[in-house]
Amino acid sequence: MNNINALQTAPDLHDKDETIFQALMTAIVEHQLLPGSKLPEEALAEVFGVSRTGIRKVLQRLAAVQMVTLTPKRGAHVASPTVEEARHIFRTRALLEVANLPDVLAHCQPPHLAALEAIIRQEQQAHEAYDGPAAIRHSASFHIQLQAISGNQVLTEMVTSLSQRSSLVIATWGAPWRQGCRCNDHEQLVDLLRQKALQPLSDALMHHFEHIVASLCFERAGECLPDFARLFAGHKES
Repeated sequence: MNNINALQTAPDLHDKDETIFQALMTAIVEHQLLPGSKLPEEALAEVFGVSRTGIRKVLQRLAAVQMVTLTPKRGAHVASPTVEEARHIFRTRALLEVANLPDVLAHCQPPHLAALEAIIRQEQQAHEAYDGPAAIRHSASFHIQLQAISGNQVLTEMVTSLSQRSSLVIATWGAPWRQGCRCNDHEQLVDLLRQKALQPLSDALMHHFEHIVASLCFERAGECLPDFARLFAGHKES
């Protein structure tokens, strides 16, 4: 009887773990949990109504996909990509996504274009409503759906993972008013896709990623403490 109960509850536990994993992933990707945020097991266990062991398993999964860092005696924190990681993530995305464009063009049909245009409309509405999480979500969805047209599931999964890590990069190094990509860039990509213009499409996608990287504020790197002497010059008592 106990074995039967174990078989019945195992899927429930898996579903619960997956629900928590997706909830935390979404909160991180949509910048509701910012880089460096502490993720205490006890507090999360209470919120989700599970044991600390269950939360620990989820945090380990998030760490395995580079979204969380686990440090002995310090616990779990939302990952903060370094400048080098940030550049590598977008460089890798550019290489993968541009290289896959011939297959995207070969398989692209009018319904695919319509789906991409619908995502762009949702993205524009999110920007107009200053809905940052939605803008990030639709921006990532555009790139994932664009690559999915090729039918290459393995590459699409890689782009999905890199898109999630890209969101961390933007949260860490992006200007606070920037959320997701520029809608105009996505509109241009769809226009070129409709024209089946491979080289201009490849160039536009590469420039799109270059623009994102150029917009990041890497000059903040290495600032451990403010320059208090400069900020408060003249306040020191003699």
